[in-house]
Amino acid sequence: MSAAPSPRARRITLERIEQAARAIDPVFLHTPRWVCEPLGDALGVRIALKAETLNPIRSFKGRGADWLVQNLDAGAALICASAGNFGQAMAYACRNRGVPLTVYAAETANPLKIARMRAMAARVILAGQDFDAAKGLAREHAAREGIRFVEDSRDPEPTEGAGTMALEWLDFAERLDAMLIPLGNGAMLAGMATVLEAKLPETTVIAVGAEGAPAMIESLQSGRMVTHERIDTIADGIGVRLPVKEALDDLRGLVDEMILVPDDLILRAMRLLHRHTGLVAEPSGAVGLAGVLHHPERFQGQTVGTIICGGNLTPQQMHTWLQETP
Repeated sequence: MSAAPSPRARRITLERIEQAARAIDPVFLHTPRWVCEPLGDALGVRIALKAETLNPIRSFKGRGADWLVQNLDAGAALICASAGNFGQAMAYACRNRGVPLTVYAAETANPLKIARMRAMAARVILAGQDFDAAKGLAREHAAREGIRFVEDSRDPEPTEGAGTMALEWLDFAERLDAMLIPLGNGAMLAGMATVLEAKLPETTVIAVGAEGAPAMIESLQSGRMVTHERIDTIADGIGVRLPVKEALDDLRGLVDEMILVPDDLILRAMRLLHRHTGLVAEPSGAVGLAGVLHHPERFQGQTVGTIICGGNLTPQQMHTWLQETP
């Protein structure tokens, strides 16, 4: 584990993550973990998986959204932006507690995720060519109407909620040499890495991003904010071109290695997960395994963990992406 920033620089703390774990709706907690032996045999690496798709929104985002809504003042209304999974999580949590919610999503957003947000009573506005454009419009709307704008990775609760996944690895029966964590806006990585640094410092923390959306990893590598004008990846859930400053600050000193993976390996990882576990993973949910595929020699003989963090695919995507050649 690399050197960490001084404690006073940290806004994400183990104590708050542990508090979240005691409060989050149990439907999102204690998801399955197991060593997938057929997958490990195929790759020469012992692969431990945690499935975050077996809940009402098929994504880990429910943890942080539930924790955030629990911490709201009475009478609040919210606006957020989402590529789909955070919006679903917020819609689920807000519906359960009677909180009005507006979600901005890109015009190209996954229609299954949009339909689920609307089914859970969120007002959904499709605007902008990608997630970051939709986020900018959502922020403007919130400022104009005087409504609180909630931002994944800028608000601390989504990160604290995501960190509870790492708490659930602490009693795993085997020592983990590395944990490969998908990197989008940074909430999952920052939350989990905070716990791993404190409780499993011998485990190497590896951030895995999409080659077609490298802004977050480039920013962490360079120590400065790196932005892009566009993204080009099937992994829309981690398709960030404008990093969140607070997330970059949260991640300082917590990441040991970083990997960018191409779309063809993400697709291969999705198919391997489907074949060997029976689970449907969306592209963003399979990038951790894609990191192993990209550098198999790096992980030979090791036990590595990763998160299947989302499983929202349309029927057409399942047909196109999961169909294997005999």
